[in-house]
Amino acid sequence: MISIIIGNKGSGKTKKLIDLVNSTTSQSKGNVICIEKGDTLTYNITHKARLVDIEAYGITNYTEYYAFLKGMCAGNHDVTDIFGDATLRIGGRDYNEFAKFVAALSEFAEKTDIKFCFTVSCDESDLPKEIFDNVSVIK
Repeated sequence: MISIIIGNKGSGKTKKLIDLVNSTTSQSKGNVICIEKGDTLTYNITHKARLVDIEAYGITNYTEYYAFLKGMCAGNHDVTDIFGDATLRIGGRDYNEFAKFVAALSEFAEKTDIKFCFTVSCDESDLPKEIFDNVSVIK
């Protein structure tokens, strides 16, 4: 299952993500991962979650991001949830590529029962309609 938190800069997306990561970590029977661009969440995310600064891995597009996520899961079979902040800054602002990323990740999520949640900084109307076939929107 894939969830997205949509909104423009300053709308509280990251705050919602932080709350979700921390509450999920307290309930999960496995491992929770939070991916960010930079190290701004270090003091907000519980130490029980694995916090990953994706800048250290040189990820520049959605193909690389998808492979990175699958690799994280391959290396740890106890992953239950993965959260990602600043998704469009990581993969790029090509909404059609983002739609392909979501579709591929949705198939992977179904096979593995791993839940994914991403923040997306834009208007909901900017995203291609097919994205909403594969995600639920957190308001």
